[in-house]
Amino acid sequence: MVVVPDAPGGESDRDQRPTVHRPPTCPPSCYRAGVRDGVWRRAVKRVARWHYELELGLHRAWRRARGERPFALGGECRRCAACCEAPAIAVGRVTWSMPNVRRVFLAWQRHVNGFEQVGQDPRRRTFVFRCTHFDAGTRSCDSYESRPAMCRDYPRRLLWQPSPELLPGCGYRAVAPNAAGLRASLARLALTSEQRKRLDRGLHLGGSFIDPDCSSTPPPILPHAGGRDT
Repeated sequence: MVVVPDAPGGESDRDQRPTVHRPPTCPPSCYRAGVRDGVWRRAVKRVARWHYELELGLHRAWRRARGERPFALGGECRRCAACCEAPAIAVGRVTWSMPNVRRVFLAWQRHVNGFEQVGQDPRRRTFVFRCTHFDAGTRSCDSYESRPAMCRDYPRRLLWQPSPELLPGCGYRAVAPNAAGLRASLARLALTSEQRKRLDRGLHLGGSFIDPDCSSTPPPILPHAGGRDT
């Protein structure tokens, strides 16, 4: 999964380069789905989600006030579940360097979110986890309705990066804020179909380049969850 900072106020989203963490060597049995969330765990996760979304919304509003514009979100989920295979969370210096804080953080992830630590990346101050709710055989989550806020927000955090890169095979795609104008400008240029495709990918035009030889429908642009990024 792409690295997700543990708090909006920590490391800047623009400083977070997309990192795909492959699942560690592990037999299929280690991906057995965990116990479905009970009433109390769902309640705790709901409160944690509200706090996360409030903090994230304020952080993104502050960035917009500074004139930053995120990429739009196009496409749709293909249920490939690549983002569920090895969730990774980048933490701040305090959480990484102080043993007591680190233990509390990892205990929360284990007992509340069902994330078991399987690795770490010291260079990026990142913990890599195995989600006990994820069933690798069915590519599904046994507690989808109570999934953590970081799972619900994916891949929207990546849209604030200078050049978003989503996981291979992901049905979502980042679309440049000025994609419509760029597509119109490219339509006036004498380019080959292959050149247009390369520019479409490089400029994040949403996967629907304008080709004079064939009509194309622009991709749907999805609203951000909860209206936080609109």
